[in-house]
Amino acid sequence: MVHLDAAYNLALWLTRDDHHADDVVQESCLRALKYLNTFRGGNSRAWFLSIVRNTYYSGLKKSRPEALNVPLDEEGSQADGAIEPGWPAAEGDDVSRGLERDDARRLVNQALERLPQEFREIIVLRELEDLSYQEIARIAQIPLGTVMSRLSRARKLLFAVLRHNRRES
Repeated sequence: MVHLDAAYNLALWLTRDDHHADDVVQESCLRALKYLNTFRGGNSRAWFLSIVRNTYYSGLKKSRPEALNVPLDEEGSQADGAIEPGWPAAEGDDVSRGLERDDARRLVNQALERLPQEFREIIVLRELEDLSYQEIARIAQIPLGTVMSRLSRARKLLFAVLRHNRRES
């Protein structure tokens, strides 16, 4: 139960839909209960997030296998809209700083939405969920080097999108 917020956050970034994210988290909870005996200790959050990720991808494989292909051209990714992760405001902020922070969040969320899914998920797990590279590698079932290269590439893509959006405004 303590990891439901993190699970929902990941599911929401993956699905881009509130209702589908709810379904993924619910199915993940059922799977976690069913396979609780397979948990061997360690980071329960990373274990549960890997179940959330696998639940999402197994559902995606059944419904849209072509969606799992990695695009070679990141420019083709389009944003459907921003998702606010609900970051708390820092104490002592005045109204204008709060508005600036909210605007920055909106811009980052819009840029994240434009990233291909495999890069977006790595950024979310590292920067928003604060997981280690090793935990991300286990969750995503990819080698540690792939985590590092995807994270590096995702950050570069994110900055490029932010820079491009800034020039347009």
